[in-house]
Amino acid sequence: MTQTIDLAQNRSVHRTVLSNGIVVLVTENPAADIIAARLFLQGGHRSEAVHQAGLCHLVASVITKGTQTKSSMQIAEQVESVGASLGIESSSDYFLASVKTVSTDFPEIFTLMGEILRSPSFPEAEVELERKLTLQAILSQQEQPFAVAMEKLRQALYGNHPYAYTSLSTAETIATITAQDLHQYHKTWFRPDHLVISIAGRIDAKTAIAQVEAVFGDWVVPTEAQPTVSLPAIETEPTRVLTPQETQQSIIMLGYLAPAMSSDLNSLTEFAALKLLCTYLGNGLSSRLFVELREKRGLAYDVSAFYPTRLHTSHFVAYMGTAPENTQIAVDGLKTEIDRLAAHTLSTEELQTAKNKVLGQYALGKQTNGQIAQTLGWYEFLGVGVDFDRHFPAAITAITPEIAQAAAQRWFGQPCLSLLGPEAWITL
Repeated sequence: MTQTIDLAQNRSVHRTVLSNGIVVLVTENPAADIIAARLFLQGGHRSEAVHQAGLCHLVASVITKGTQTKSSMQIAEQVESVGASLGIESSSDYFLASVKTVSTDFPEIFTLMGEILRSPSFPEAEVELERKLTLQAILSQQEQPFAVAMEKLRQALYGNHPYAYTSLSTAETIATITAQDLHQYHKTWFRPDHLVISIAGRIDAKTAIAQVEAVFGDWVVPTEAQPTVSLPAIETEPTRVLTPQETQQSIIMLGYLAPAMSSDLNSLTEFAALKLLCTYLGNGLSSRLFVELREKRGLAYDVSAFYPTRLHTSHFVAYMGTAPENTQIAVDGLKTEIDRLAAHTLSTEELQTAKNKVLGQYALGKQTNGQIAQTLGWYEFLGVGVDFDRHFPAAITAITPEIAQAAAQRWFGQPCLSLLGPEAWITL
């Protein structure tokens, strides 16, 4: 049965659930002769065992390097011969497979993606090559001050929770993972009853669903239940993490735990309020942090804030880079700006400016077929439903200065501080 759901911006999506549990979303958008598909699969880094951290990164990196009938070179040639794009990546919460082609080539490349997802070969040589590349990437990250400071902050916020680590994980765990481990993970986690396929472009719902049925309709649900992800409790205490490093600037990060996305009305209000506060603080040259700490006081080389959307407890981070001799005064300045949100209500004008930014960027973020497929597939995968596309702008519009202040008071208590820079300046 196909259900049609009206979205924002005068769009609608057709939602169908196949007999094997696959959820298919189709958004017709004939403006350009392009079709994009996003396929979301359960798993991601939250599903890894501690001793196999980084396994999902290797699965995503190697899965396109061979199937039971095709080599890595044959796959690459098939995709490149029609100018298409095809890729798979892992995140904290899911695997994401992406396809983009002109409409006439979509059946061929979508069928190839189906073969890759269902019958990868994980060649030993490709696993070993990707392991070496990953170890190099880990070393490279350790030379990037921002990445190191952020890793320390995540660990302080999340402890033993998988969100504490990057997708690359550690050299120690990557070194022990075998091709057999990749095969076992694929067998356990890649299955149709936890797959969302979102398609957008010059294609009608009937044709798209028929294409999905042809590629995935005979994928049988395993008799074994998918493992339950058991995540450790997050018990964060205000922590000051100092990382001495002889850098040209000090990196300052203040981190707070923050709510996950939810369709529950109260949780949605909190989520929307913090998205607005993040935009107010750190989005663009007119943001509060940029104006106050960089333009007026000259403290910051770089300053901003971010609040990523997560399936589980997220984090709200404000950060800046500053001259080492300004480290302590910059820490105080950044903390003062966060505390101000809880102590004072924003003016109507300040809040409206933030709303305009959020709503404008939200609309602009759904212009291409790839963006449309990504957004709607992500909402379905998160469990909030594709009609969240209407609920989110409405929730943003409904936030008042008092609601924003209450959210700041609830979530911006004592932060975790990650401080990286020359030892003489960060230990004062």
